[in-house]
Amino acid sequence: MPPPGHQELLERAPRVVGGPASPPLRRRPGFIGSRAGLADPAAVAGWLVVATLGGLVVWLAWRSRDWPLVHDAPIMHYIAWRLGEGAVPYRDLFDMNAPGVYLIHLAVLHVLGSGDAAWRAFDLAWLAATSGALSVFVAPFGRVAAAAAALLFAVYHLAGGAWQAGQRDFLMTPLLVLAALGVARWVETGSAPRSRGLTALAAGGLAAGAAVSVKPHALVFGAALALLVAVRGGGARRPLAVWLAGLALVPAAVVGWVAWLGGLPDWVAIVREYLVPLYSGLGEPGRWHVHRWPVWVALVPGVAASLAWSATRGRLGIRHLLGLAGLGYGLLHYVGQGKGWEYHLYPLAAFACLLLVAELDAIVRHPRHVLAATVVASLVAVTIVLGIRGAEAGDAAWIRDKERTVGRLAADLAARLAPGDRVQVLDTTGGGLHALLRLGVRQPTRFIYDFHFFHDLDHPTIRALRAELVTALEAAPPRLIVLFVDGWPAGGVERVRTFPALAERLARAYEEVARRDAYVVYAQRDRP
Repeated sequence: MPPPGHQELLERAPRVVGGPASPPLRRRPGFIGSRAGLADPAAVAGWLVVATLGGLVVWLAWRSRDWPLVHDAPIMHYIAWRLGEGAVPYRDLFDMNAPGVYLIHLAVLHVLGSGDAAWRAFDLAWLAATSGALSVFVAPFGRVAAAAAALLFAVYHLAGGAWQAGQRDFLMTPLLVLAALGVARWVETGSAPRSRGLTALAAGGLAAGAAVSVKPHALVFGAALALLVAVRGGGARRPLAVWLAGLALVPAAVVGWVAWLGGLPDWVAIVREYLVPLYSGLGEPGRWHVHRWPVWVALVPGVAASLAWSATRGRLGIRHLLGLAGLGYGLLHYVGQGKGWEYHLYPLAAFACLLLVAELDAIVRHPRHVLAATVVASLVAVTIVLGIRGAEAGDAAWIRDKERTVGRLAADLAARLAPGDRVQVLDTTGGGLHALLRLGVRQPTRFIYDFHFFHDLDHPTIRALRAELVTALEAAPPRLIVLFVDGWPAGGVERVRTFPALAERLARAYEEVARRDAYVVYAQRDRP
């Protein structure tokens, strides 16, 4: 504890370095802990915004407490479960995702388990980490801004509904923010010891590399930050080398893990023969949808006004620049994937939230300024729209329908299976693998989706995949085959007719034993 009168002495003392005496040190207005700040109308307004966002987060988080494991997450859980039992990624499981996703789901299964509550706990913990990263990034702008950035993104995520919990683009978002934070701290060290700045830079590179291991698209952001490091480094090689080493370390380790398991040749084949030439263009929307478009209509002018406010007051700095880089990458991340899926917007949403509230501490002190009013109006509108959206998405009927489908399918299968029996599911995200995960039942083939077989039918890769499926089904006939009604990107149960070899095998060796709204179950004819 400093001695009595310490603050008064500081205020009277001249600055030793830098010339003439500096003005008396004062607490920044509007901060908690300052008597003036507590009575300051601007401070009250700022913290009122934070309190409103905080209340909305608490309400939405409470409503989300019973969100089920649904949509894409159970598929990754199934893959992780199989890997935990000794399966080799890509060789034994045909999937297009990067291996970093498998490692995350392996950790969740190992530490928390495979149930709904475990996944809910993980999703909320990851959301807290993401919000924390945003708060730390915005912290130099003020406490109100730091709190608002964290809470606004939390509202955005919780308003998305159960199917966005733990999505891969959500998983990579805090890593992108931490990557930008590492570069920001390196730049801001200035004349500070070089080791401190390089440590931050190395940590940022590691975060960017971890994001690449979840989705390789993040390499674009890592390369953009590498260019910034090269420019700001003024020709010095060490900072760029540190960044690139950090960027490469995690992907190299993950690739080494896949190679050690024996799945690297199959991974390379999937990427070269299927992912790049075929899957990358699959399901491309005929017209682009702006998901939750009222949110973006409200966000865009607010972000522009916030940046304009910073520019007109000479406050634009490295964190604004990095926020803009993140915004640009987020837009490229969404458009470049060519699918138009809502969860691809996560990086864009994170950096938009960051930029919207960055100047909030200063803006609330000028409510009549047109730019300040625009930012505040934008924030209010976004909060209202997300609150309404969250109330609707929290109890989406299609999520509950899918949950019931999984339970019913698990019961249908359990009634017809003996120990050791296997089941082949022809599905994408309808819940087939989720039912197998609940029952602890394996498939006889490596195919966890069926859409590979119903597009680009004349392509050699698709013909080869079809032949592999039929051969595997003949070599180790499953007790049951489940055909889901809805195909992706199109088609119903009739899609099997376009796959003559599969249709012939179903007709010859199987009979229909159950037909539900979402799926049809076929059982082997020669087994009771």
